[in-house]
Order: sequence, then C-alpha cells, then structure tokens
Amino acid sequence: MNPRALHFSLPPIAGAVSAALLCILVTAPSAQAETLKARYALSLMGLPIGSAYANGVLEPKNYRIDIGMRTSGLANLVNNSKGAASASGGLSTAGVAPTSYSNTTQNNDETRTVRMSLAAHTVRAIEVRPPPWDADARVPVEESEKRHVLDPVSALIISVPPGEELIGPAACNRTISVFDGVTRFDVGLSYAGEHSVDVRGYTGPVVVCAARYTPIAGHRPDSPSTRYMANNHEINVWLAPLPESHVVVPFHIDIGTAAGPLVIDAADFQVGSRRAP
Repeated sequence: MNPRALHFSLPPIAGAVSAALLCILVTAPSAQAETLKARYALSLMGLPIGSAYANGVLEPKNYRIDIGMRTSGLANLVNNSKGAASASGGLSTAGVAPTSYSNTTQNNDETRTVRMSLAAHTVRAIEVRPPPWDADARVPVEESEKRHVLDPVSALIISVPPGEELIGPAACNRTISVFDGVTRFDVGLSYAGEHSVDVRGYTGPVVVCAARYTPIAGHRPDSPSTRYMANNHEINVWLAPLPESHVVVPFHIDIGTAAGPLVIDAADFQVGSRRAP
C-alpha cells in the first residue's frame, strides 16, 4: 500500500469516506442547541487501524463542527497519521452558510495546514501550507469551481427537507459539491434502504445511502487511487438523525478498497441539547 494512501484526507476517508462524506441545514428557530458527540473506530480488512471523533453544536443561528482522526496499531507501521478539522458558520431557514474551515494533517512525510473562509457558498480566501508537492501535475481549480460549494466538515451534516422523514429517501438523494482547499469533488448519494443499530448513546434506525465519488479538479488525472475511487461502486454511508435540527449525520461508512474493506463505524453516538446562548 502506498504510504500516502493513509494520509488523513477528508475526500477519501469521508468522501470515500468520505466517501465518505456531506450539506445544508434547515432548522426552525428554537431556544435549544442540539449537540453531537460521536466516537468512531476505523478498520481495514477487519483489523483496527485508528479512531476518529466528531463534536458539534447546532444553534438556532450558528453551528460549529470539529472532527479528528489518528491511526494506531498496524497502520502506524506504514504511516503514522493524524488530523483535525473544524468548520463554522451561520444557520437560517435557507440552510447552512459556512464561513470558516481549517484542517491540519500530519504523517511521516509532512504536516499540512489549510485555512479557508467562505461567504454565500463561495470561497473568499484560502491558505495552504505547504502547497502540494505535485501541484503542477494536478488539474487546475478554476474560480468558477469554488462557487456553490461546501467545505468537507460542513458537508458531513446533511439536511432533510421540511416535511420529509429523516429516515427515508429524502435524506440520501442528492449531489454534494465539496472543496477542501486543494481538491474539488462531488459526492453523489442515493437511497439504498434502512438499518437498525445499537451502540452507546443511540439505538434506532439509520438510513443507508450508496455513495459515488466524482473528481472535478485539483486531483492528478494519472492517479491510480483517484481513478479507483471514481469507479468505486462499493461506498456506503449510514446516516443517523438529529431530530431537533432535522438533519442526518454519518454513523457508519464502508468503502471497498484494493486492500479490502475500509470501515468507519460509530462506537459512541451521543445526541443531546442545551440552552442556546
């Protein structure tokens, strides 16, 4: 396995995972803020390779989401990787309006930091340090491709239209446009059924979405991993409900890879509420 394949990246682990992973929030005015504290286990071919977390607060007019991951065990023999990212912005009846995104990743080769500001779903400023070493070989990202986008963290929260069931086709059927500061890609979701889960903090139904990853720009056209993901029909995302905010968020992601199934699975999924400021 290429060591760079384990570099924490929101497109493949959440657009593959990341697949996986994807957003517009529609919330009704409320004096309560909905909270999420989730912990995930990462495995490859059934072997533990790391852990991840997601912490979020959805207030009547604002939101903030923090996520992170790190490899462990056998994965560290190949490439010791860790990363953390956060996003925040405003909420209205029209949906989420991301204003800031940051991401820091580290592996055996380098540490990279991305900072991005957005307004009206358009990138206004971006800083990537250091720039990708292979920038000249990547498909250029045009200014038009930085419009009508979400950052990868905000994209993990998926709205369900008012009046539609949280667990049902309306939670899945959509295409989400994502820009992570380097690559621009789409994640297409389609309804594939429902499932019941039982973990600490949550027992109940989740909606199952089949996912497809489509590279748009910022990628290397000669990359075998990019081609593999673009042709990958073995990506599934299970979404669990946050009822007060009428959104769903990833509970489980599984991705077929050349090395075997990559799985991100919630081990602790706590949804609560608190008084909004």
